[in-house]
Amino acid sequence: MAKAPTSRVDKLLSSMGYGSRTEIAHMARAGRISLDAVKIPDVTKRIPITPDLSHHMKIDREALDSVGPMVILLNKPAGMTCSHKEDGKLVYDLLPARWQRRVPMISTIGRLDKETTGLLLLTDDGALLHRVISPKHLVKKTYRAKLARPLDGTEGERFASGEFMLAGEDKPLAPALLEVVSETEALLTVTEGRYHQVRRMFAATGNHVMELHRERLGGLSLPDDMAPGQWKLLNEAEITLIFE
Repeated sequence: MAKAPTSRVDKLLSSMGYGSRTEIAHMARAGRISLDAVKIPDVTKRIPITPDLSHHMKIDREALDSVGPMVILLNKPAGMTCSHKEDGKLVYDLLPARWQRRVPMISTIGRLDKETTGLLLLTDDGALLHRVISPKHLVKKTYRAKLARPLDGTEGERFASGEFMLAGEDKPLAPALLEVVSETEALLTVTEGRYHQVRRMFAATGNHVMELHRERLGGLSLPDDMAPGQWKLLNEAEITLIFE
């Protein structure tokens, strides 16, 4: 069996966002860092990076975050932006501050526009991010749209045709599934992620989306009891659901 890679304590904890190397050294000298209940005063010590390290290492008596890639499910509220750089409220502000300093950086898997709510994934796993957003994987995304005007009954056939065009584009949309909830509400499942796609699809039929909420991504659903702004870390089984 191959040996686990090792890292200096200060380098590891700094990459996980717990502070600069100097700050980590101060924490260690103050007795705040331990491994298997034994304090680590020397941050130059090299330790094995094992998948279960978070169960053995603590800072201020709290278990370490996952040392491996994290996948976060967030119920995005309205009025927040999926960006690291724009002004105003950002979805990253809802996460622990140290997670915003992790290396690799945590990023959203795709984006929801500022006023769209619901299921949003974030990760520092670049391979997973690209797998989810890649067009060839056809990951389904289901949105609940509340509309300004009643549906006219032709939308389902038009969206499913594979010939539906958006203004300013020269390639038709992939077939999408419309499920009518009421005359002014519908679920729409798409496999692409074009700019403002769902809003533009309804606009092309002469309607206007008043509220838009993403409920599902693949086989993964937003929990009913998760309030806007709340988040949770996904386990391997839940991540697998994305590709069902």
